[in-house]
Amino acid sequence: MVRLLIACMRLIAPLPLPLLRALGWGFGMLLFALAHARRHVVQVNLRHCFAALSDAERAVLVRQHFVQVGQSLIDRAWLWHAPLEVVRHRLQWTGAVAQLAGEQPTVIFAPHFVGLDAGGLALTLHSSTPVAFIYVTQSNPDLEHWINQGRERGGSVKPYFRHDGVKKIITSLRHGEKLHLSPDMDLGPQDAVFVDFMGVSAATVTSLPRFAKLGRAQVVPMLTRMTPAGYTIEVLPAWTDFPSGDLTHDTERMNARLAEWIAAMPSQYYWVHKRFKTRPEGQPSLY
Repeated sequence: MVRLLIACMRLIAPLPLPLLRALGWGFGMLLFALAHARRHVVQVNLRHCFAALSDAERAVLVRQHFVQVGQSLIDRAWLWHAPLEVVRHRLQWTGAVAQLAGEQPTVIFAPHFVGLDAGGLALTLHSSTPVAFIYVTQSNPDLEHWINQGRERGGSVKPYFRHDGVKKIITSLRHGEKLHLSPDMDLGPQDAVFVDFMGVSAATVTSLPRFAKLGRAQVVPMLTRMTPAGYTIEVLPAWTDFPSGDLTHDTERMNARLAEWIAAMPSQYYWVHKRFKTRPEGQPSLY
C-alpha cells in the first residue's frame, strides 16, 4: 500500500500546482468526512484555543484546516519529486533571511504549521552549511525511506533521531551547524513544563531554551505559510535576551509568540495533533 502511495505521488508530481491543490482540497474534505477521531481532536483544540469564536466560525475553521492539511500532504508530491528548479520557484523567502548566513550557532524555531516540511526543504536548499533535523523513526521501512529521501533531497541535511540523545547535536551546533527545531508538540511530561498555550495549561518541552543555552546559539523563528503560489518562508529577527536562564519563563515566551503567529493564520496550525494530551495531575482528558 505504501509503495502504491509513493508511485502515485511520483505520478502526479508534474501536474500544475492549481490542479494539485484541487486534489488536495478533495483529499482534505475526504479526511474531514472520514477521520472522525482526528476531527474530534481538531474541534476540541479549537474550542479551547478560540473560545471567543462562535460555533459556526469554528466549524468553518475546522473545514479549512482539513483542506489545508490535505493540500500540504499532496504537496509532498512536487516537493519531493518535481525538478528542483520548480520547487525553488514555489518556495519564496521573505524577512531577515541574512540571519541564516554565516557560521554563528543558530537554532531555527520552526513551529508545526502545515508547511513545515516545505520550510525544512527550503532551508536545506538555501543553506551552504549543514542543517540538523531531529526525526521520529517511522514503523514502515518503505515510508521511512521515502520521507527521509524527500526531506534530504536538498542536501546540507544532518539527520538525528530523538532516541539518540542531545550530545552530538550540541557539539555540532557549537561548531556552526544550524538546528531546525519544532518543540511545540505535546511529547509527554518528560523534559516539559506546564505553561499557558492559548489559554490552556499545556505540557511544553523546554528544548528551545536548553539547546540555545547549551549550544551558545541564537534563536531565529522561521514561519512557513501556504499560499496559492506555493509557500512563503518568513524569517523573523533573532530573539534578544534568550535564553534568560529561567526555563519556565523562556518556554512561556515561546508559546506566547507562537500564539501571535497562529492568530495570523489559524487554519494552518497543526490542530490534528493532541496538543493537550498530557494533563496536569488530577485533571481529566480534554479529548
